[in-house]
Amino acid sequence: MLLADVAAASADIAAASARLAKVDRIATLLALTAAEGDARSVAVTVAWLSGELPQRQIGVGWAALRSLPVPAETPELTVDGVDERFTRIGAVSGKGSQALRAELVHELFHAATEHEQTFLRRLLGGELRQGALAGVMADAVARASGIPGPEVRRAAMLAGDLPAVAAAALTGGRPALAEFALQVGRPVGPMLAQTATGVADALERLGGTAILEAKLDGARVQIHRKGAEVSVFTRSLDDVTHRLPEVVEATLALTATDLIADAEAIALRPDNRPHPFQITAARFGRKTPNGLQPLSVFFFDLLHVDGRDLLDLPTEQRLAALDALVPRDQRVDRVVTTDATVAQQFLDRTLAAGHEGVMAKSPTAPYEAGRRGAGWLKVKPVHTLDLVVLAVERGSGRRTGKLSNIHLGARDPDTGGFVMLGKTFKGMTDAMLAWQTERFRELQIGDDGWVVTVRPEQVVEIAFDGVQRSSRYPGGVALRFARVLRYRDDKSPSEADTIDTVRTYLA
Repeated sequence: MLLADVAAASADIAAASARLAKVDRIATLLALTAAEGDARSVAVTVAWLSGELPQRQIGVGWAALRSLPVPAETPELTVDGVDERFTRIGAVSGKGSQALRAELVHELFHAATEHEQTFLRRLLGGELRQGALAGVMADAVARASGIPGPEVRRAAMLAGDLPAVAAAALTGGRPALAEFALQVGRPVGPMLAQTATGVADALERLGGTAILEAKLDGARVQIHRKGAEVSVFTRSLDDVTHRLPEVVEATLALTATDLIADAEAIALRPDNRPHPFQITAARFGRKTPNGLQPLSVFFFDLLHVDGRDLLDLPTEQRLAALDALVPRDQRVDRVVTTDATVAQQFLDRTLAAGHEGVMAKSPTAPYEAGRRGAGWLKVKPVHTLDLVVLAVERGSGRRTGKLSNIHLGARDPDTGGFVMLGKTFKGMTDAMLAWQTERFRELQIGDDGWVVTVRPEQVVEIAFDGVQRSSRYPGGVALRFARVLRYRDDKSPSEADTIDTVRTYLA
């Protein structure tokens, strides 16, 4: 399969507004790929169209993609060949690695046509937003393979790896798909939550009764134990076992021989309040825990125990099995209630303890691995800041032709300038995109072909979940889950929040 075919499909998918049209276009491409008999190409194509690399990270970001070589005239790159190059680029290490990686990237882009360069740039830059989300992709795999959608989604749920499931479905059919079952040692996609506006809203949406759990400000982990062997995976299913010996030790102390559990790993202070999130996150970024803050582990769900799958059981039964296995001081705080006042008091206590909020769960909901199920709702306060737009990036996919991703700055009272905190494209409506494209063209003072620099005059109200330390931006901090609420034409840049105000949100 040629890369050009995937790039063309990507553009078509981005241009299509209807879900069915996206599904049909992906299914057509996958069927052609499978007809060539290459399972790896199917998996890679699914990953790419989902905006991901099979290699996860290869050390190439936007900085390396700002200046591209003259594109090739004729498409000759293949999916397998580009995938192999990505693997080679990602394997570069040691002295001179940066220069060698840059050379390999240059060679790849020199061999790509203009349309292929656009696709690769967006893929590597994390900007390939075209609406090919997991649900759309699973339906496309079902369409291309002729296998019922529920069977594909179930296999993807249990495998935690839609590209692998797609490859099996399209090259091996239903017998190959049947091989994907819940298996200790193989991570599954975690169940995700929808958002509620408050505990009263959560109670109403869950039918009047909810299991409320503290939403800890830590890192979610999935723990597998098979005898004396323990494996620990992140939310994105990366293996971090050797980085978290405390989690391994706590799991081996349990009486079960085999298990799969959901838990939260978190760095706590002596008073049991959480350290800032980045203290916890640092443990996941280092290969050894030497010299770093110890972590505590708190279990909150059980998917399998000693040969018994619990996925399809209601929440209350899974929690009963969890309570019988895990000591109270290693379980997430929990209350079951029908009373909105009790629920609010539990939320208030959780927030006062320094945590994010609460999870509200239906007592009868099964564990919908890999899905954002209606049976789980998250409730947490929203913080807002008035910031200034410093620059904006050209959009891609359905935002092609628009100015989309905005760079955010806080006012520096010492210099009178602005300090960049990060960027976001979330929360923007079509009307907002149209307005800001015109507005930022008026404020434009520079353009490198991708990023448009603007006069720092436009104030925007940003919602965010928290602030963490970051060496990536000049202010040493970054916003977590920033999204646009509205533009504030009623405020001048001198009224924007300062970098000192932003830092008050650090835990």
